[in-house]
Amino acid sequence: MRPKKFSQMEKPNSVVTGKFRSSSINTNHSNVWFVIPLCFLLFFVLLCFDYSALSVSVTDTNTDNVAISFSDVTQKSISSEFTKEENFSRLQDDPPPDSCSGRYIYVHDLPSRFNRDLLENCFMITPGTEKDICPYIENYGFGNVIKNYENVLLKQSWYTTNQFMLEVIFHTKMMKYRCLTHDSSLASAIFVPFYAGLDMSRYLWGFNISVRDSSSHELMNWLVNQKEWSRMSGRDHFLVSGRIAWDFRRQSDNESDWGSKLRFLPESRNMSMLSIESSSWKNDYAVPYPTCFHPSSVDEVVEWQERMRSRKREYLFTFAGAPRPEYKDSVRGKIIDECLESKNQCYLLDCNYGKVNCDNPVNVMKVFRNSVFCLQPPGDSYTRRSIFDSILAGCIPVFFHPGTAYAQYKWHLPKNHKSYSVYLPVKDVKEWNIKIKERLIEIPEERVVKLREEVIKLIPRVVYADPKYGLEGNEDAFELALKGMLERIEEVREMMRQGKDGSDGFDDIDDYKYTFSPYEPQVWT
Repeated sequence: MRPKKFSQMEKPNSVVTGKFRSSSINTNHSNVWFVIPLCFLLFFVLLCFDYSALSVSVTDTNTDNVAISFSDVTQKSISSEFTKEENFSRLQDDPPPDSCSGRYIYVHDLPSRFNRDLLENCFMITPGTEKDICPYIENYGFGNVIKNYENVLLKQSWYTTNQFMLEVIFHTKMMKYRCLTHDSSLASAIFVPFYAGLDMSRYLWGFNISVRDSSSHELMNWLVNQKEWSRMSGRDHFLVSGRIAWDFRRQSDNESDWGSKLRFLPESRNMSMLSIESSSWKNDYAVPYPTCFHPSSVDEVVEWQERMRSRKREYLFTFAGAPRPEYKDSVRGKIIDECLESKNQCYLLDCNYGKVNCDNPVNVMKVFRNSVFCLQPPGDSYTRRSIFDSILAGCIPVFFHPGTAYAQYKWHLPKNHKSYSVYLPVKDVKEWNIKIKERLIEIPEERVVKLREEVIKLIPRVVYADPKYGLEGNEDAFELALKGMLERIEEVREMMRQGKDGSDGFDDIDDYKYTFSPYEPQVWT
């Protein structure tokens, strides 16, 4: 090393005076004439040695093994203090732990007809209806930015998001996921970016079942011929649907029956599906509906939460929706009647036949942010996006059926449903024997404050953040969904490691989760 050589050269010098130790003049002269050429020689050797060291390529351990030459070093202004010794110590350090271990995901590159072509031909997705889906695929599936926010929303990060756009949103966010891998052998899960809901929306009205099922058969034929399928017979594969899972579980082959048979195809039963509402089958999992709020930073989330905490709420409870007279067991009619009877204590946001544009979050948030409780009865299906709109507004959700939330969003909502919601079970409209206003008034104020705070804390967990920025390491609805899916697949993988059948219970039916018995109404006294 260079310091050692310098110390050897300096040994003849006195540490104190710098003079030669010998007192003999002749000896001094002879030493001087000997040392001076030797110093020049050694200095020249060392100079050559240092220059050669600089001209040798080094490996940047923070890149993909890219060689950096001396010219590259000077152009990139690498600090001159970076010595060979420092570089050596870096190379000798143990490599940092793999933060993606157990989280790698491989994305199938599907033929374009299963996703990209659907977006390019978006005008064909909703034939026979007045709804043009094309504007909603803008901005990663978020839709257009809301410019007229009326001081109700934040100035940024609010969009006209369609509630059925989850497939596009999820796929876009997945392609920004930091633990993607091109090596499927490293992957803990395989993502299948099939836009099942958008595909089926083309054929919901006026098409026979063979047409409705055609894409499902083509997809499964393609998947089973990929090398990734054989590893776990597809049980490490998952897809995402922007529609409810029931839409893909047509029970018969009668032409009049609704939906496709995707999830009843033998191969598909080996996969898992994430959707805005799960079915009774164990390999279907519910994740939040997309709302219109897609924050680009934690600061935006915090700012919105503080706004909702500071709101003075004018109404005791609110209902946003329309009656469902075609469903004989629907409690919506009773809820609307009670709301109207409660006058100034309840606000009815009537979404029936376009009386109010309930797709505009300004209209919805304006009411929900001024309400203590938001009523969430089942509608066309068990769940509704209004659940998550009410959470965004810090409005405590009131549920009437366990299938609306408690049996659904287990990765995103607390297991203890009493911590964030009110439950008024009604099995049948004929058994309606409650007074909503009276039940809500009896809840102590301190309890209301705790419930509201828990609801506001849930906001980061139920939003799909802007894929360009994410939530700076925090878990949004997308991250929590992946975490839950990876854990579920790992459970199956562990069974297989133990020599058990990975199919055991994988796609069993579980109607019990929709029964009322495990969920008792809250008692506030």
